[in-house]
Amino acid sequence: MFGGSMHNKVVFHAMKALHSFGFPVLRFNFRGTGLSAGQHDGRAEVEDVQTALSWLKQEFSLPIVFAGFSFGAATGLRACCPDPAVSALISLGTPVEADGRLYSYRFLGDCPKPKLFVSGDHDPFGPHEALEEVVATAADPKELVFIPGDHFFAGYLTDLRLTIESWLQEQGLRTGL
Repeated sequence: MFGGSMHNKVVFHAMKALHSFGFPVLRFNFRGTGLSAGQHDGRAEVEDVQTALSWLKQEFSLPIVFAGFSFGAATGLRACCPDPAVSALISLGTPVEADGRLYSYRFLGDCPKPKLFVSGDHDPFGPHEALEEVVATAADPKELVFIPGDHFFAGYLTDLRLTIESWLQEQGLRTGL
């Protein structure tokens, strides 16, 4: 929906960054996207993330680092904050307002997991001030990084990947695989 898919270049670069630290990566389309069954309603998709987390827990006995892009970031943060198996969160292109929908992140105030927010400095869905307010109300630890570019980090995907890798290194997150 709205052009998102698991084959997006932002998702691909995030996957490569996580994989370089030994994390298995699961990419999926939300219900109603691509060939996925079901109806998209903007709320039940949290269940899609919870189902993916259940599968990861069953298949791998490793820490889980969540990374999501745009709607996937908003939905994944909501599903992953309360899940004890998720050790860290990466939100890329965090939407604050998109296609007439407003996103609320009040729950991040009770989420003590390490959080990285990366946004293009010209992202129309996450303007500087609005995203800074979201991050300011989130519990520590947290980091907000603006990279030149738009919502899709056009021309700056390598910078996006390096930012993720640097943050993973700083957090000491690695699987040892």
